[in-house]
Amino acid sequence: KAAGGLHQFMKWPRAMLTDSGGFQVFSLGAMRKIKEEGVYFRSHIDGSKQFLSPEVATRAQMDLGADIAMAFDECIPYPADYEYAKQSTERTTRWAKRCLEVHEHPAQGMFGIIQGGMYRDLRAQSAREITALPFDGFAIGGLSVGEPHDLMYEMLDYTTHLMPRDKARYLMGVGTPDCLVEGVARSVDMFDCVYPTRVARNGMAMLKTGRLNIKNKQFERDFSPLDAECDCYACRHYTRAYIRHLYKAEEIFAFRLLSVHNIHFLQRFMRGLREAILEDRFSDFQRDFWAQWQR
Repeated sequence: KAAGGLHQFMKWPRAMLTDSGGFQVFSLGAMRKIKEEGVYFRSHIDGSKQFLSPEVATRAQMDLGADIAMAFDECIPYPADYEYAKQSTERTTRWAKRCLEVHEHPAQGMFGIIQGGMYRDLRAQSAREITALPFDGFAIGGLSVGEPHDLMYEMLDYTTHLMPRDKARYLMGVGTPDCLVEGVARSVDMFDCVYPTRVARNGMAMLKTGRLNIKNKQFERDFSPLDAECDCYACRHYTRAYIRHLYKAEEIFAFRLLSVHNIHFLQRFMRGLREAILEDRFSDFQRDFWAQWQR
């Protein structure tokens, strides 16, 4: 806030979204206590007691100054019994209202998050209650939390049909090409995921056919780029053999190059998706993708 917000602090002039901490609370597991007023937990860094509430999360995001802030929600794990999912879903609605009550940043939009677990009636209840509130866009939360892909697509297909057509639709925590294609097919506009950089740290490069594991010995003398069709910095300047050497030597430059490639790959992939939609050939794009994709 003292630096003028994240855009100025980071010198990033483009769009930026901040999360509220709801998923991070979910990831703490048994280390947190969820109550009506908010969530109590201990820092994973020093063990200090911490508290996060709709008001705290909203004010923090106003200070950060991102273009889009997210309402504080409770992400339901998979599997979850019905009673827990119902109580959690209803709490998310109450928390959403509290976020709106304190949100007053004139240049920042705020999105509400639809929850409901893997229960259709709870998804419908959450969609009805959250979309009735004056948010600038709406997110679909609580998916890609360990459930099978078929179940995720079923819940996503059901939920998007309950959302307004004139506001952005954001699927949280999804970033693999197969899920992106299927999400777009179900009219999702926005996605986010740590996937491209997380797998980069594990030596994985993203390709249109799947993943390339640079750690494999077969690449020790492979002097071709990560992807012959890619024009990213890593592919234009370095070879599979060199990046493998960097990774084996535990040089951080390997992670950087793989991250550059993976992010570039996803940007190019989504650009192709947008062009296919604009040219009315998305079905062809989807069919061609599945013909070459290997999980």
